[in-house]
Amino acid sequence: MKQVAVVGGGLVGSGWAIVFARAGIPVRFFDANEDIRQTAPSCIRASLSDMREFGLIDDVDIVAQRIDVVDSLVDAVAAADYVQESVFERLDVKKAVCAEIGAAIRDDAVVGSSSSGIPASIFTEHAPRRSRFLIAHPVNPPHLVPLVELVPAPWTDPEIVPWLRAAMEQLGQVPIVVNREIEGFILNRLQGALLNEAWALFDAGLASVADIDRTIAHGLGLRWSFMGPFETIDLNAPGGVEDYAQRLGPLYHTIAEARRDPKPWSPEMIERVTAERRAELPKQDLRARSAWRDRRLMAFVSHKQHQPI
Repeated sequence: MKQVAVVGGGLVGSGWAIVFARAGIPVRFFDANEDIRQTAPSCIRASLSDMREFGLIDDVDIVAQRIDVVDSLVDAVAAADYVQESVFERLDVKKAVCAEIGAAIRDDAVVGSSSSGIPASIFTEHAPRRSRFLIAHPVNPPHLVPLVELVPAPWTDPEIVPWLRAAMEQLGQVPIVVNREIEGFILNRLQGALLNEAWALFDAGLASVADIDRTIAHGLGLRWSFMGPFETIDLNAPGGVEDYAQRLGPLYHTIAEARRDPKPWSPEMIERVTAERRAELPKQDLRARSAWRDRRLMAFVSHKQHQPI
């Protein structure tokens, strides 16, 4: 990648701009909302300043100067080797912007969509140069959480996925390949399984919202921050994963059988969870808590960078 475009300048798009710029790549940054175009540079600089404090970058000005906010989508993407589309997660919006991008890019450019669950085939089918599109779904914020899910559409040029995987690794991201399209991809299907169980446990009156959160933050999450579920169970039985499966597989099967008829998150249940969360964190403090989250992530990322794998 020698020139990158970011289309969609919200939290995810701004994070992507930092990912590319800190790797030394010039970024042309566009959002259709003029207010976002005007405020994005100061928000990006604030994040970069925090990152410098934690030793994640050396110079705020050098990284920030690589990000050029432009006033049109065509100006952003026309010369780009790679375009990261990060517009609002709505089907009609994605269809429209991908049609615009496809008409404006070079024949050899690649377009990755930050879609968090909608497969590319649903919104790129009629886009010009559709073979150049795929999903490149990050975790928010992408400049701090490095995972990227690469999911090709049925018509994606097969040479793109290995190229983009190598490019993302060079950027310092951690790409995974989803071999075929599935709603929610890998990350959100795993997250969804945990979320659905958390809501069900709360709805059954088995624990408070805060105590369910503590179970992850001070229990499972500590291990999951540096190893995945298969490695976790491989290390949790003397004979490894096979031993673990023999010991606890029947229990997990019974648990799964108990959830064969999942309920939607009802308005009443959402209201109860919201009440507990707002008692813990008033709504006006959400933005400040998000900034706290990002700084905690920065400290943790810095720690991981200095630890042996």
